[in-house]
Amino acid sequence: MTDLIDSDTAWAAFERRDRSYDERFLVGVSTTGIYCRPSCPARRPRRENVAFYADAGAAQAAGLRACRRCLPDDLARDHVAVAQAVALIKAAAEPLPLADLAARVGYAPHHFHRLFVRATGVTPAAYARGLRADRMADALSPTFAREKTVTDALYEAGYAAPSRFYADAAGRLGMKPSAWAKGGAGETIRWVLAATSLGPLLVAATDKGLCRLSFDEDGEALAARFPNAAIEEGGAALAHVAAQVVAAVEDPTRALDLPLDVRGTAFQEAVWAALRTIPPGETRTYAQLAAAAGRPNAVRAAGSACGANQLVVLVPCHRAKRSDGSLGGFAYGLDRKRALLARENGG
Repeated sequence: MTDLIDSDTAWAAFERRDRSYDERFLVGVSTTGIYCRPSCPARRPRRENVAFYADAGAAQAAGLRACRRCLPDDLARDHVAVAQAVALIKAAAEPLPLADLAARVGYAPHHFHRLFVRATGVTPAAYARGLRADRMADALSPTFAREKTVTDALYEAGYAAPSRFYADAAGRLGMKPSAWAKGGAGETIRWVLAATSLGPLLVAATDKGLCRLSFDEDGEALAARFPNAAIEEGGAALAHVAAQVVAAVEDPTRALDLPLDVRGTAFQEAVWAALRTIPPGETRTYAQLAAAAGRPNAVRAAGSACGANQLVVLVPCHRAKRSDGSLGGFAYGLDRKRALLARENGG
């Protein structure tokens, strides 16, 4: 069995034919002498006749052969094809059409599209857009943009024309490109410190929505994040929003629907979305979050995505834990993490 998953979790994934676990383990059946993917459509055997293996080599060493229905040995080929496609996307000067990309890795377009989404959580086109946007963010950062214009940066990031960049940037950068390059210049971020039973909470928002919720920070810390933005103390409108956030800290089972202005990489956003689907009172391991985000092997990256969360409580990273059941990390201290979890469980 792998170190990343226990037998009970593996059996549950096998029972429900969960495709998100296909690259994490294989299922061996002693009565038939075969090994399968967790998603295999075949009838389920008795549990006492099942064993779990980390890979095909381990299953074959136990005397098992590959299932002819789910073709588990093709997993390695699928994984290589997706890795090759990612490398091609990164190296391409312009976006690659799906048909060309699939042909270059030896798959039919519709089949490869499904494989890529299953492995990465996004389509090939979305992956390419995210990659360009990340490069653009780096190119426009204060560290790298001192001697560059926005136009220089967008061509360097791989955009064929300014119009294509501006269409993408509105949704991913969260502020105008020139403002990003200049540490938030031209943007106004309002903030307020709200008292909670877990300590003072910074509530900060742009005109689009909440951009930062954090303990142990204040307006000075916010200004360090956006050194050239207009940082202002919030008025009555922000105080009303802050009151709702404080209520969620005191009772994290409350559902809030507030506008947000936070962007991350495609994978980070997938992990944050997965966190928001966890019911109050429940937890998920970093491995489960990675699988939900479409990259079951990216367990460490899932933990990093939790650590990069800008909106404590609203994006409930306190519901994430390690596969061994321990709490893992929390940017604002494990005592606060325990308190939030206890409140969700009626404590």
